[in-house]
Amino acid sequence: MEKAVIRAKELGCTALQIFSRNPRGWQAAPLNVEGIINFGYLIAEEDIEPVIIHTPYLLNLASADEQIYKKSIEALILDLHRARLLGANYVVTHIGSSKGQGGEIDLGRVIQALKIALDQKSAVRLLLENGAGGGGEIGSSFEQIKIIMEEVKAGPRLGVCFDSCHAFVAGYDFRSKEKTKELAKEIERTVGSESIGLLHINDAAADLGSHLDRHEHIGKGKIGIGGFHNLLAHPFFRGIPIILETPKRNPQDDGRNLKKIRQILVSIYGKA
Repeated sequence: MEKAVIRAKELGCTALQIFSRNPRGWQAAPLNVEGIINFGYLIAEEDIEPVIIHTPYLLNLASADEQIYKKSIEALILDLHRARLLGANYVVTHIGSSKGQGGEIDLGRVIQALKIALDQKSAVRLLLENGAGGGGEIGSSFEQIKIIMEEVKAGPRLGVCFDSCHAFVAGYDFRSKEKTKELAKEIERTVGSESIGLLHINDAAADLGSHLDRHEHIGKGKIGIGGFHNLLAHPFFRGIPIILETPKRNPQDDGRNLKKIRQILVSIYGKA
């Protein structure tokens, strides 16, 4: 994990998101003391903040399969614990999918899972990532996330990670100033501005409202440079840390996508 800090600094990043273990498996090797110390030292030395841990993709906090449900809760608890050890600020998680089981029941399971996980008294803030909405995915509407947050009653320990690709394909348009204003009002009405702790900025390969989760390079997808300019220029989204989850087909891709976002920020605020 120490290498992630070095790579982030080479790209000129001031924020960092990592997986604390294999993102596509349930097993997790214990963190070693030397690695924890080195990671913490480099984060402080390179002035990286915030540091975000993303949970594995297998988590489904809405699953009707008791084994998967139990493993998902345990995995979330573990990442909250590992985040605390590593000095991370946030843990970001996908909520899960109903897969046709019925939204109301699944919301109850999500709420119960989050209550169990957050009962660990961790100071790390958990952020629920809005979903694309395909395959019965929960959390593709901010109204749904609002219900979850209100029922969990975790206060500021539970927040939201806004993913631009997911929001767009779920039906939230921000390709014009007026549409961006509507989006900001909708988020304020539902989860509230204080809940947004992080932005995942990714272009979308699929159309508005398609529910297809396909990330694309900045400016190469259906959102486009203009869409990101509208989003990042709105006062509602100003000052929120940004993480890119754009495709990486070659080593230069991260730098290119970062450069485009920085150019947009400079055009709006005079600096990135």
